[in-house]
Amino acid sequence: MAFTANHLYFDDVAVGQEWESQGRTVTETDIVNFAGVSGDFNPIHVDREFAKTTPFRRPIAHGMLVMSIGIGLGTNSPPVRTVAFLGIRDWQFKGVVFAGDTIRARTKVLSKDLRGRGKRGEVAWLRALVNQEGKVVQEGVTVTLVECRPPAREGTEQESLE
Repeated sequence: MAFTANHLYFDDVAVGQEWESQGRTVTETDIVNFAGVSGDFNPIHVDREFAKTTPFRRPIAHGMLVMSIGIGLGTNSPPVRTVAFLGIRDWQFKGVVFAGDTIRARTKVLSKDLRGRGKRGEVAWLRALVNQEGKVVQEGVTVTLVECRPPAREGTEQESLE
């Protein structure tokens, strides 16, 4: 997918701005597929009978699955011209997610730092993943590199307005 006119540049976001994504329901199929892809077949995720013996009484979604879904939700909330994912800081798992739960990503710009001689900038985003009850199930900081708006060229409409 190419960037569209709706994708924001580094220059378009400000520290303190906030967004909330659409919801995404976690399914049993998601959990089984993630176990297959990751190799994490811990019985707390895939064995109903075992899960009955735990405090949760039923299988729970992998924490990394929920985190991955949340990262995906954040790619469009807001849609920005991301050129690289740089890292994750202080990520905390605060609650469990079951098949059938719907999560949303709440995003806030924490900081911005210009990089690459003004061609891109580093953005730190506070991400809170919340369930259908509004309870935070995971949260932390993600850091991305975002494209800056290209400088205006001579003779463009922007210069003629100044």
